[in-house]
Amino acid sequence: MTTREPLPTETGAWVVDRPGPVGGPGPGPLVWERRPLDAPGPREILIEVEACGVCRTDLHLTEGDLSPRTARCTPGHEVVGHVLAAGSEVEEFTLGDRAGVAWLARTCGGCGYCRSGRENLCPDSRYTGWDRHGGYAGHVTADTRYAYRLPEGPPAEELAPLLCAGIIGYRALERAELPTGGLLGIYGFGASAHLTAQIALARGARVAVFTRSEAARRLALELGAAFAGDSYDPPPQPLDAAVLFAPVGGLVPAALTALDRGGTLAVAGIHLTDIPSLDYQRHLFQERTLRSVTANTRADGLAFLAEAARARPVVHVSRYPLRRADAALADLAADRVTGVAVLVPE
Repeated sequence: MTTREPLPTETGAWVVDRPGPVGGPGPGPLVWERRPLDAPGPREILIEVEACGVCRTDLHLTEGDLSPRTARCTPGHEVVGHVLAAGSEVEEFTLGDRAGVAWLARTCGGCGYCRSGRENLCPDSRYTGWDRHGGYAGHVTADTRYAYRLPEGPPAEELAPLLCAGIIGYRALERAELPTGGLLGIYGFGASAHLTAQIALARGARVAVFTRSEAARRLALELGAAFAGDSYDPPPQPLDAAVLFAPVGGLVPAALTALDRGGTLAVAGIHLTDIPSLDYQRHLFQERTLRSVTANTRADGLAFLAEAARARPVVHVSRYPLRRADAALADLAADRVTGVAVLVPE
C-alpha cells in the first residue's frame, strides 16, 4: 500500500439502520455513526470525500423500495474526492489524484454479458452504496477498475452528479434512439433529466419536458426546452423518442401515447411503480418500443464524461452539509429539490 501519512482509522458515515419513510416524525431510517476504516485492498484506493450527489436510488434504498444487500450500508454513489492511499497493485491512480466513484462497483468479467460489452447486465454485478459502502461519509474505498479520473478544475459538487445522474441519463438517451434533430420527451425533471436535456440539446435535438413541478418546468425552459408542461399533458407534436425518469408507472401509457410511429420510450429508473394495462393499438402498435435501462457500463461512463467535457452542461446544485443527508433525502422525497442535491463536508 502507498500512502504519504498515517491513515485515519475511522470515518463518520450515515448508515441505513432500518429502511422506512424519510422525513416523518421520530427517528428516520438513516443513522450517523463512526465506522472503522479499513486500509484499501491491493486494487483499491482510499478517497477523502469532497462531495457526494444525492440520487433517487439512494432514496429507494433508504425507504426500502429496493431490498438491502448489505446490513447498515452507507448510501451514495456519486462521489468525488482525492486519493489518500492506494493498494499495492494500483496503476491507474497516484496519491492526490482526483477520483470519481459511481454506481457500478464490480462485475465478474467472465460471463457472456461482460465478454460482449454488456457488463451492466452481469448477474454478479455489485454496486456502490448498495453492496459496498458509499459516499455519505468522510471517506470511501473503491476498486480502481471502476473509478474515474476527474479534472481538478471544476467544483466537486458540480462533478458529483455527472457520475450517476449524468451517466444513467446518457445511457437512457442512447437507448431511446433519438433521431438527429428529433423531438425528445422527458418525463420527470430532476437531477438526471436536467443533464440529459442539455446533452440532447447540444446534439441538436428539441426537448419537451413533462413534470408536475412548476419550478422544474421553469428550469427546463431556462435550459432551452421548447415545451414544458404537466406530467400528463399532451406534447405539442408527436415525440420521436422519450425518456421516463419519474418512478411512476402510470406515466408509461401517457408517454407511449405521445410517441410518434416508430418511437422509443426508455425507462431510466431502477424502481418503478406498477404499470397500468397497456392497449396494444394505442400504446405499442405502429412499432412503438418500450425499453428499460439497467445500470451502465464503464464505457458509458467514459463516453458521457468526454461528451460532458465538450458540452459543459450547467449543473443546478442544492448544497447540503454532509450531516444533513437525512434532510436532503426528505426534500428529494417531497419534490423540494430543483436540479440535484449534493452533500459536502462541513
